[in-house]
Amino acid sequence: MRSTSWGRYLARSVIKKDKFIINNTYYDYIRFKMKVLLDTNIIIDREASHVRNKDIGILFYWIEKVHYQKCIHPLTIKEIENHKDPIVIKTFKVKLTNYVILKTEAPENPFVSEKCKPLDKTPNDINDTKLINELVSKRVDFLISEDKKIHKKARLLNIDSKVFTIESFLEKVTSENPNLVNYKTLSVKQKYFGNINLKDDFFDTFRNEYKCFNEWFNRKADELAYVCLDSGKILAFLYIKTENEDENYSDIHPIFPKKKRLKIGTFKVTLNGYKIGERFLKIIFDNALKQKVEEIYVTIFNKNSEEERLIDLLLDWGFNYGGTKTSSSGKEQVYVRDFSRSFNISKTKFTYPYISLKSNVFLVPIYPIYHTELLPDSILNTEHPEKFIDNESHRNAISKVYISRSLEKNLKRGDIIIFYRTKEPDKSAVYSSVITSIGIVEDVIIDIKDEEDFIMKCRKRSVFSDDELKKYWNYKTYSKPFIVKFLYAYSFPHRINLQKLIELGVISDVFNAPQGFKKISKDDFEKILKNTNTDTHIVVT
Repeated sequence: MRSTSWGRYLARSVIKKDKFIINNTYYDYIRFKMKVLLDTNIIIDREASHVRNKDIGILFYWIEKVHYQKCIHPLTIKEIENHKDPIVIKTFKVKLTNYVILKTEAPENPFVSEKCKPLDKTPNDINDTKLINELVSKRVDFLISEDKKIHKKARLLNIDSKVFTIESFLEKVTSENPNLVNYKTLSVKQKYFGNINLKDDFFDTFRNEYKCFNEWFNRKADELAYVCLDSGKILAFLYIKTENEDENYSDIHPIFPKKKRLKIGTFKVTLNGYKIGERFLKIIFDNALKQKVEEIYVTIFNKNSEEERLIDLLLDWGFNYGGTKTSSSGKEQVYVRDFSRSFNISKTKFTYPYISLKSNVFLVPIYPIYHTELLPDSILNTEHPEKFIDNESHRNAISKVYISRSLEKNLKRGDIIIFYRTKEPDKSAVYSSVITSIGIVEDVIIDIKDEEDFIMKCRKRSVFSDDELKKYWNYKTYSKPFIVKFLYAYSFPHRINLQKLIELGVISDVFNAPQGFKKISKDDFEKILKNTNTDTHIVVT
């Protein structure tokens, strides 16, 4: 067959049970299933004698749902045969028929050897390289692993778009298969503890770890928490509180110095591919900014996959290990985030949401149809909140992407972008066009290999579906788009329209409203900050 896409062939085919017909010829459907290679630890967690990682069940549910082949490497069989738990070995042998075992090992690829062998310090490292070698040799389509070294090797080989964590795999399949997603009413809301179902099995992990969890929860009946619900079931929960300088920290070692802090009291997110963790982090940072605290902290056990994933998320956003807390439930780890006013241009997430007056500032247009989809906290008073229920990853994410064909491309990490919501249809531009939000540039990606690379870099952080991204990529063959990755940092308390921007001298006239990225001066930026009633605490001079 010629290189025409399988999608077009299948569109003209007739599927009959496990076979389909193309041009009057029968083909086995199984031969064309995508193959996903599973790392050894994924298999062990799946076949363990007791549930150690609930995320594995969600992963396998989705693999079955999208009809991928679950593949295992011969090395995995050898590793499991040497496992210390005989029940795991016995269970695995019984369930071996549920997997496709690779019959042979791919020949060693010189490029893989060159990049990966310097990192191979242990037998496990060597085995990981052999798994990656199968992917590079195109014997499998994807690799799923929670091993950080495997992902580091994938980046070195520039195949990281084919190597997934459990969470990133869920992001991929939910994006590609929106018709299969069950979350239709997913949303984050504030609720009183007394109106939250304490019997929901979501809280079982807390009950197992904290002896008096139910009593503590009931004492909080008249306090507010942030809850993410789907059809009445809890998927995520966040409770925060402000602590003043006189708070007693005698149970934390080393003892905290006197500071005003925001405590993350209870924080849990069920894996779902919708970036609710980032959504809750933005809530945490927004509250910390409003309360003008100097530090944020959380105490957490590290006993299960949910807690491990939460710790990784916190580390990505500037939290550091700060000691231990001792209580009747045992020793918890303490993670601390400095929230004093500072700006780190090389690690913008670590000082988010602060911005620097030394950065370049750009206005950038965004159409009304996309504005609140991408920047939900900047919703206008004229818009209806129920239209923007948080069941889309791009709404929940802090780290987002803006796609552009602007002539101005000279942006760099740490620069500031101000979103200019263009005019409403059939309304005057001078009155209905407004600036609404601030973003911090993380990266500008101009060199994009192809359509697939473009989709992978934008997926789940832009307002566009995969099909829309394909159309956007191919819209002008002579002018390919570039990508600006940014952090959604701040929504202006007061919106100023094009008329006001002209009066302030930020924009010369209605014909010079931004069409692409438009650089403005520091003086103009300060005028915007003043006239939008921006909290100056966010600005580092």
